[in-house]
Amino acid sequence: MSEDIKDVESSEDVAAAMTGLERDDSFARAFKDKDGGRGRNSRFKKKVCKFCHNKDMVIDYKKSDILEKFLTERGKILPRRITGTCAKHQRHIALEVKRARMIALLPFVVKF
Repeated sequence: MSEDIKDVESSEDVAAAMTGLERDDSFARAFKDKDGGRGRNSRFKKKVCKFCHNKDMVIDYKKSDILEKFLTERGKILPRRITGTCAKHQRHIALEVKRARMIALLPFVVKF
């Protein structure tokens, strides 16, 4: 019976030695967030609004080449979480896309 306990202790020592952590807090350190406890994956870069970053870039319904970057292949307006624009500029984009659609610069729907 005491040999089984020694085997368990030695296997814990081996596991701790393999991971490079001490035995007493190996469990806590192994599962601790590496990004400071925020609970998010820090590999991804935060998206920045193109229009806030570059003040010279203006949203206009006549610039269909800029507006097409904010549309899907089927003609739908992309959401903020995909494009990274702020709420203010997302509203402007939606308004200008709708204006461009009304004067036939952009399609309402792309049919396949």
